[in-house]
Amino acid sequence: MTDREDERPCGPATAGSTRRGVGPGEAQDAPAATSAEDRGGSVRMAAPGGGPSAVTSPPPTRSGRPAHPWRRRLVLAAAVVGLAVGGYVFLLPRVETMLNTVSTDDAYVNGHVTLVAPRVAGQVAEVLVDDNYRVRAGDVLVRLDREPYQVQLDIKAAAVAAAEADLAAARAEVRSLVAQARANRFQLQHAIEDVNARVADLRANVASLESRTATLELARHNLERGEELARTGGISKEELDRRRQEVRVDEAAVNQALQAVYACRVGLGLPEEPPEGHDLAEVPADLGQQFSAVRQGLGQLLQSAAQFGYAPTSWDVTPDQAIAEFYKQDPGGDLDKILARLIPDAPPIKQAEARLLRARRELAQAELDLRYCDVVSEIDGLVTRRNVNPGNNVQAGQGLMAVRSLTEIWVDANFKETQLADLRIGQRVRCEVDMYGKRREFEGRITGFTMGTGQSLALLPPQNATGNFVKIVQRLPVRIELTGYDPAEAPLFVGLSVVPYVYYKEPPTGPHAGEFLQPPHALPQAPTAPVVAGPSQSVAPPPGGVGPP
Repeated sequence: MTDREDERPCGPATAGSTRRGVGPGEAQDAPAATSAEDRGGSVRMAAPGGGPSAVTSPPPTRSGRPAHPWRRRLVLAAAVVGLAVGGYVFLLPRVETMLNTVSTDDAYVNGHVTLVAPRVAGQVAEVLVDDNYRVRAGDVLVRLDREPYQVQLDIKAAAVAAAEADLAAARAEVRSLVAQARANRFQLQHAIEDVNARVADLRANVASLESRTATLELARHNLERGEELARTGGISKEELDRRRQEVRVDEAAVNQALQAVYACRVGLGLPEEPPEGHDLAEVPADLGQQFSAVRQGLGQLLQSAAQFGYAPTSWDVTPDQAIAEFYKQDPGGDLDKILARLIPDAPPIKQAEARLLRARRELAQAELDLRYCDVVSEIDGLVTRRNVNPGNNVQAGQGLMAVRSLTEIWVDANFKETQLADLRIGQRVRCEVDMYGKRREFEGRITGFTMGTGQSLALLPPQNATGNFVKIVQRLPVRIELTGYDPAEAPLFVGLSVVPYVYYKEPPTGPHAGEFLQPPHALPQAPTAPVVAGPSQSVAPPPGGVGPP
């Protein structure tokens, strides 16, 4: 029997291997021989008589057609499915990203940095932090020597105490000025009364003159009758001489009374002889207001009142007008209320209050200088670039270190000018940071465009007005604010490389969405003039107020 006739399949699980036929004497051993499977592509045959089996090489398979064609189809299908899944998982997101976003690899993390500098000069006593320390706003970073500023604080405190004593003395001085003004007021009234008394004396002297004149007229008539009687011998010569003597005495008395009237008129500032048609006793109606002594008393009164801040509307007023105007300052004419309003504004008190205010401001400055000996952090962040040590003498404004913010972080993406047409404020941005790779992505939004390209804002901008010019695509910095950024979970460091993807086909959201430029912000306006606190705003009157003496 040929090999071809004796070949039979070994079983459905074999990979094309066959088993060689056996003779009649070996038929009883066939089941044992067929139960063994070739592990190396050969078949173990049972030896005659139960002896050791002999290993024979498998016969070659037929090359006409494959033994199992469904396996190749299965592998091909698996490859197609794998390519499809791989394309869906890896290739499709990249294609969608390319079609729906604008990106650049020229982007970096940026953030605010605050330079730490002392506000006062001094010697460094202690440095409490080092590079990479995490600090919070208000933490003390450096301490300066406080002793010189403590001495200045004590000096300014003593100056404030002296200024307060000066203010108390000024208030007492104003009270004395008020008392002097009231005394001058009574002196003015006394001057008016003295004028009225002089007018009364004038009128009494005029009456005495008229009486003496009448007596003189009677004596003259008696003398005339005596002379007529003497010619007829009706009276004696002695009687005639006596009547002549009475006339001369009466004439002297009239002259004396007339001189007294003249003296009164001159004392009142009037001429000796009144104008024609006027009587000697006649005086001007306003003589009591215009008399020189009265005007002098009014001047003294106004002088004393001016020292505590009162001034009349006109200096050409009579005493009655000046007094009436003074009392008009209060509707009820209450002198105490008028003085209580005038005394706090008296020039001596104002000067003392100004000195006290200055002393208090200097004391406040000394307190600030002492407090500034503790150099604190103004923001939360990390300490960098420390360049100060204990014992250094530093000046105000000298940089000691820097604190970089951990939360105020953004991305500056330098997009090409050809990519800016579709970018707007509020568009969503997905950022891939080289530090984290695909493991971590950050979300953000566009918040603004820098008003100038990188070259135009450089320290030395290029000058293109030359004969040879090569056009270079410019890049414009675009600011991207991160949303939901938590530095404790995944911190970003300034200067890290970022690849931002701007989804320009999605509608922008947030403030100023869809704009190129932000609108003007409502910022406070600077005052047109500096606001200076007056003494009345800082210096309180003593308990009980200030009243008239």
